[in-house]
Amino acid sequence: MRAYEVRETTGLDGLHLNANRAEPVPGPGQVLVRMRAAALNYRDQGVIKGAYGYTRFPVVPMSDGAGEVVQVGPGVTQFMTGDRVAGTFFVNWIAGRIPADASKNSLGGMVDGVLAEYVLLNETGAIKIPDHLSFEEAATLPCAALTAWHAVVEAGRIKAGETIAILGTGGVACFALAFAKMHGAVVTMTSSSDDKLARVKALGVDTTVNYKTNPDWEQDVLRQTGGAGVDHIVEVGGANTLSKSMLAIRPGGAIYVIGALGGAGSIDPRMINRKSIRLQGIHVGSRDMFAAMNRAIANAHLKPVIDRVFEFKDAKAAYAYQQSGGHMGKIVVAI
Repeated sequence: MRAYEVRETTGLDGLHLNANRAEPVPGPGQVLVRMRAAALNYRDQGVIKGAYGYTRFPVVPMSDGAGEVVQVGPGVTQFMTGDRVAGTFFVNWIAGRIPADASKNSLGGMVDGVLAEYVLLNETGAIKIPDHLSFEEAATLPCAALTAWHAVVEAGRIKAGETIAILGTGGVACFALAFAKMHGAVVTMTSSSDDKLARVKALGVDTTVNYKTNPDWEQDVLRQTGGAGVDHIVEVGGANTLSKSMLAIRPGGAIYVIGALGGAGSIDPRMINRKSIRLQGIHVGSRDMFAAMNRAIANAHLKPVIDRVFEFKDAKAAYAYQQSGGHMGKIVVAI
């Protein structure tokens, strides 16, 4: 079979297509999946650069993908040939608290990922996808969608009429918008692009802020809420934006810390205490959360926001496109 492999931590130069990789055979409790699509996350850029100390090389990259079961191993009871499935980001987080070794058991890191024609998944590491989604759409769910669901619904318990600020317009942000509106919340989104802000307006955003033309975006958020601040913030920027998020959150509000796209920095903890802010780290989610999210997506017939789909042979171009920062929503590779 054909599969991409990250062989050295030199960025795109270290990503190679192996046209003669052995096709895997399912063992007990495993399913063999013919992958049909894979979706990029910012984490995938870190893998090709060697940013994670737990990654072993060579590794098949990318955690998010969808396809159909073509063979089941002995003892498998949840799946049969022909089932349309996606893999779970973490191999070993089924339910409850995140395991201590979850990061070392994530697809596309220590465990081979999904940028391949065939992938072995544990029965407990796969889940059926909503019927109304294409493989390309379903491939966007395992990381970005579940991260947003974990923040907004599982941790946030967002309610109709509550306010939420979502930083950026990437994959997590667009899913957070969808889930927040699904629950009747009032949503503000930020971006450095007026074009992207116009596009999310069409998706139902209530108010927007361009943080490039208005670096003090937190003041706009405060004005939009009559000085009270928002109830929730989906924080993907890191320390450099977290201080602004703490200004924009209402007393007793919650900030869901997901990424560090803006880099590192220093934080004054006094405001956390003074405003009784809840800082909640979000690291994707469990299989049980994934199942609950899929039920909600199916009931609402929700469709992911996909910016562009690349062919399998152009996977490197997909990585480069993500590096450019010009996309809104998800970037997908069709397999």
